[in-house]
Amino acid sequence: MTSTPLRSATPPSADQPRLIPAGQLATFAVVTALFFLWAIPNNLNDILIRQFMTSFTINRLQAGLVQFAFYLGYFCLALPAAMVTRKAGYKAGILTGLCLFGTGAILFWPAALADRYSYFLVALFVIASGLSFLETSANPFIAEMGDPRTSERRLNFAQAFNPLGSISGALLGTIFIFSGIELKPDQVAALQAQHRYQAYLRSEILRVVHPYLVLAGIVFFWALLVAWTKFPRVGSERSEAGEPGTHTHSGTLLRFHFIAAVAAQFLYVGAQIGTWSYFIQYAQQYTSVPEREAGYLLTGSLAAFAIGRFFSAWLMRLVRPHRLTGVYAIVNTVLALAGVLHPGWAGLWCLFATSFFMSLMFPTIFALGIKELGDKTKLAGSVLVMSIIGGAVLTPAMGKLSELGHGVALAYAVPVAAYCGVALYAFFASQPRTRTA
Repeated sequence: MTSTPLRSATPPSADQPRLIPAGQLATFAVVTALFFLWAIPNNLNDILIRQFMTSFTINRLQAGLVQFAFYLGYFCLALPAAMVTRKAGYKAGILTGLCLFGTGAILFWPAALADRYSYFLVALFVIASGLSFLETSANPFIAEMGDPRTSERRLNFAQAFNPLGSISGALLGTIFIFSGIELKPDQVAALQAQHRYQAYLRSEILRVVHPYLVLAGIVFFWALLVAWTKFPRVGSERSEAGEPGTHTHSGTLLRFHFIAAVAAQFLYVGAQIGTWSYFIQYAQQYTSVPEREAGYLLTGSLAAFAIGRFFSAWLMRLVRPHRLTGVYAIVNTVLALAGVLHPGWAGLWCLFATSFFMSLMFPTIFALGIKELGDKTKLAGSVLVMSIIGGAVLTPAMGKLSELGHGVALAYAVPVAAYCGVALYAFFASQPRTRTA
């Protein structure tokens, strides 16, 4: 169905359902802020990859373990998160996630003191475990808290604050983690001769501690705010509670549109994380820009991502969400292919532009995937969050390709293939099929 544009002078009608239910704006705002908050560590990872390559003198494939550890946490904790939300509700899931998130951020301190790369990977796993709880709880909560006809738009609007957190993470990491010191081989040799090189590496490692401790403080403060906020029962929760005017509908996860959504989400997340993870290295290798300038370019691409989210949420009033997703996926296939075939400033700007067109994919795939699943909605949400493991699988694959091709450009063949898959999903597999008795 298509909806007509909303006008402030006219109240919502049957054809113009309210985007945010009456009386739930405060709850919507508290939960939407989580989308901003969990994006910060996601994009600090892009900074950490570059920082750890310097601090621990590791190669691209080893640095890709940052994303592997992170998204492994998402994968492993998604089903436990679904069990918690099913038994205790979305609010309990969110609180559990915030506590794990804050604990993982604090663990960066002992990891830095121990000077062990593996300890940082453990801390990142704990952070991601918390984010798995948050995404498993917040995404379906937002999708279900209003009229099902506006679920894609509502989730896209809430998710539009996610790239603002991404921008903040990339910008703060660029400013406070990158020192701006890039040693040439002769300078490294001079420091080694003076027995000062290890001290330099340690100072680089310690730069990651303060941003994560501040982040931990903010996270625990928000946990208190969530604890004080009243959460209404929404969607499947109302049916499970047997509230008047609702009915229990037994869904199944063996629906083609849901299985296809899981595959599409796997591909999309792998493409998104891989694109941003190797963006700084691509910029430095093919344009010779300094490290910090490359970090600012990454921040700019995240700004394009944010603009894309807000614009797409508005555009969905005029274009059906699945069709818009398909068109965006085709555009990104072409742009990513240009990044592979034309390394340099032209390729860099094409990869920069992919952020705008990838913006609507995660929330739209998520909202389309959980449609018509009834009492299986929470479990379905957890499986869709598990598909974020695509970031852990495809990012190291990109690292391996970059080593085989002796350059980062070839690695972007992985996002090219992923966006082709998303386009096929959007046009041919995203709509629930009518079941016959």
